[in-house]
Amino acid sequence: MQAAQDITIGALLSKTQYQYTLTDADSNELSHWAAVFLEKIRSLDGVTDVASDQANAGPRLDVTVDREVASSFGILPSTIDNTLDDAFGQRIVSTMFTSLNQYHVILEVDPRFQYGPEALKDIYVNSASGKQVPLSDLVHTEIKPAPILINHQSMFPSVTISFNLKPDVALGDAVAAIQKIEKDTGRPASLSTSFQGNAQAFQSSLKGTPLLIGVALIVIYIILGVLYESLIHPITILSTLPSAGIGALLLLLAAHMDLSVIAIIGIILLIGIVKKNGIMLVDFALEVQRQHGLGAQEAIYQACTLRFRPILMTTMAALLGGVPLMVGTGTGSELRQPLGYTIVGGLVLSQILTLYTTPVVYLYLDQLGGWFTKHKPRAAEASSPGAAEQDTGLNHESA
Repeated sequence: MQAAQDITIGALLSKTQYQYTLTDADSNELSHWAAVFLEKIRSLDGVTDVASDQANAGPRLDVTVDREVASSFGILPSTIDNTLDDAFGQRIVSTMFTSLNQYHVILEVDPRFQYGPEALKDIYVNSASGKQVPLSDLVHTEIKPAPILINHQSMFPSVTISFNLKPDVALGDAVAAIQKIEKDTGRPASLSTSFQGNAQAFQSSLKGTPLLIGVALIVIYIILGVLYESLIHPITILSTLPSAGIGALLLLLAAHMDLSVIAIIGIILLIGIVKKNGIMLVDFALEVQRQHGLGAQEAIYQACTLRFRPILMTTMAALLGGVPLMVGTGTGSELRQPLGYTIVGGLVLSQILTLYTTPVVYLYLDQLGGWFTKHKPRAAEASSPGAAEQDTGLNHESA
């Protein structure tokens, strides 16, 4: 039993939470490989409740006309085909029209004669002599397996294998294990495989997350560069972010929690929360350097002493705001806890490290910026022909 959600993430309602779909234009090839993948997935350690929507074990009566016997009675094969169609094909033989509606008249045998191969014994065909011949004497029958239901995806036959995860097993590990099965089995090129529903959303989020974080960092760098009119010092502020990500991952590992989509959202939130430590220090240090003419070392020292309390207050406010998400229980807590763990873990480690690392990074990058500023005019001067001639003239005069 499971709850039927009003909004599903691109998947049909199945027996379990996660779906894996195989698609092939050849139904026989699809049936073979679906059975292979079903057994392989069932053998995985972290996967349970493996099921398939493939229903190909239904009984089918394969009827072959005995042409020699039929011709001895003067009965054509087309007559046998029409008789079978009349008996079981639900043929529309007439339409009744009324003033408000119309009704189709369906021809078929009595439903109590439609179940089982023995129904052919009770159906008779007129021979050329007018004698009634049982249909079972004119055909050969054989019961074979046949699909009861054929599902389609993108207009091709498909089979969906659904599964659940055992406790403390990450969805990413299950996805990697199934992808390894794809490589090891040597499936044909005509067989297409894809994850559906939550598993597909997980894959999509993993593909887009690095690009999303990269774009966010570039935008932040551009904004900070315009704000401080510097290409170097925005890097000082961004240097506070790795410690936050490491702290979030370490706390998730300590709590035996997965790096889920919600946890990734928490890491993205840390980008905006943690960099304010660097902004407070760098903004104050640059302001003191430009207005009071202090050196970089003295400026960053004053920034650390005077901005320590505001940094601590803002960090504790954000950190304590994430504690209820981390320790909360009840309905929906499994969705909120990863967010709380990432925020708390990232803020704790970044608060401890950035107070020591940010001043060091600031000093080294300030020296780097001074080195570029010092050598840039010399390079431009050396590359100018007029400047070279002027230097030569001065040298001659000096001589």
